[in-house]
Amino acid sequence: MPESNFTRTFLKLLTPCLPEMLTTLRKFVVAESPGLDKAAADRCCGIIATEWSKRKVRVERLTQKHRGDHLRLTWWPGKSRPAGQLLVLGHYDTVYATGTLAKMPFRVSAGKAYGPGTFDMKAGIVQGLFALEALQRSAETLRKRVVFLWTSDEEINSEFSRKLIEAEARRSDAVFVLEPSFGPRGLLKTARKGVGEMEIIVHGRASHAGLAPQEGINAIHELARQIALIQGWNDLRRGITVNAGVVEGGTRTNVIPERARAVLDLRALRISDMQRLERRLRALRPSIAGARLEIRGGFNRAPLERKMSAALFARAKSLAVQMNLDLDECAVGGGSDGNFTAACGVPTLDGLGAVGDGAHSSHEHVLIKAMPARAALLAALLHSS
Repeated sequence: MPESNFTRTFLKLLTPCLPEMLTTLRKFVVAESPGLDKAAADRCCGIIATEWSKRKVRVERLTQKHRGDHLRLTWWPGKSRPAGQLLVLGHYDTVYATGTLAKMPFRVSAGKAYGPGTFDMKAGIVQGLFALEALQRSAETLRKRVVFLWTSDEEINSEFSRKLIEAEARRSDAVFVLEPSFGPRGLLKTARKGVGEMEIIVHGRASHAGLAPQEGINAIHELARQIALIQGWNDLRRGITVNAGVVEGGTRTNVIPERARAVLDLRALRISDMQRLERRLRALRPSIAGARLEIRGGFNRAPLERKMSAALFARAKSLAVQMNLDLDECAVGGGSDGNFTAACGVPTLDGLGAVGDGAHSSHEHVLIKAMPARAALLAALLHSS
C-alpha cells in the first residue's frame, strides 16, 4: 500500500479512539508509580500489563527485587521468521511521591489532561498501546517483530534497567523512544546531551586558624581555585556545561579545613567533547603545595548524537506530511534511555511521546487532541521500518 494510504488509514482508525485513549490515560495516571516505591510501581505495572494483554501480545513481567517490575511486550503476527526487530522504549515510573494525587489529581480542562506523570510519560505509553491497535486493526503486514519495553527506574538513573535496555537495543534495527516531545509544536528530539556526574575531593591539613595558620593546608581554598578554573570550560555554543551543584567543606570557622568536596553536573552534545571533559577533570592538579586531589565519577549516559537520529527523523517528517502534520526537531540538554540505545550504535528517534508541558511540576499536562496523530505516526514508523 502506498505510504500516504497507510499513514492516513492509521490516523482515520485512531481519531475516534480519543475518548478511550483518555480513559486509559486516567487508569495509568491514578496508579501512582514513584520509582522508589516498589509496591506502588508494581501495582501500576500490573494495570499497564492488563491493558496490553487485551491486545494479543506476549506479555513478560520481568521481576525486580528493589524496583518496580519491568514490562516487555512482544508482537509478531506473522507465521514466518521476522526480518528483524523494532524496539519501542519508555518508562512508567514518575518523580512524584505516593500521595501526590491528593493535591494534584487527574483532571481534564480546556483540552488538556493534568496529573502526575501524564506528560512524562504515561501518555506516551497510551500512544504506544493504540499505535499497536491501529496496526492490528488495519491488517497491514509488518516485516519485523515489535518489542515494547516499559521500565520502572528511568527517573532514578536506570540502574536496574540499563543492561536490559542495551541488550534489547542490540537485537533491534531501530529504537523509537516515547519520551515527551518538546514544546507546543511537539518537536522530536534528534540529539540529547550526554550526562555525567563527577566529584572533586580535596585533601588538605587541619590547623588552628589563629594560632598556627601557616601549618594548615586549606582544602576549601584549593577547591575554590579548581572550581574557578573549571567554570571556564563551559562552552554553550558547543553544548558543553559544567555545573558545581554541591559544595561542602570545613567544620568550624577557627579550623583550617582539611577536606572539601564539589559534585559537578556534566553535559556534552558530542562524544568527543564528553571524553575530553573527563580527561581534563582527571588531569587536574592541586595549586596549593601539599594539597591532594581525588577525582571520582564520570559520564553515565553518552550523548545521543544527531547522526543516530537523522535518517529516522527524515522518515518521520515524510510520514507526518501525509497526515498534514508539521514535524520538526530539536536538541535538548536532558538525557533519556535513548542515550543508551544510541551509544550501542542503534538508530534511535526520541521525543515521539505526548505533546504537552510541565514535566516534573504541579502543572504537568498533555494536549489531548494531539494523542491520536502521535500514535498514528508511531504506527506508520513501525509499518515502514
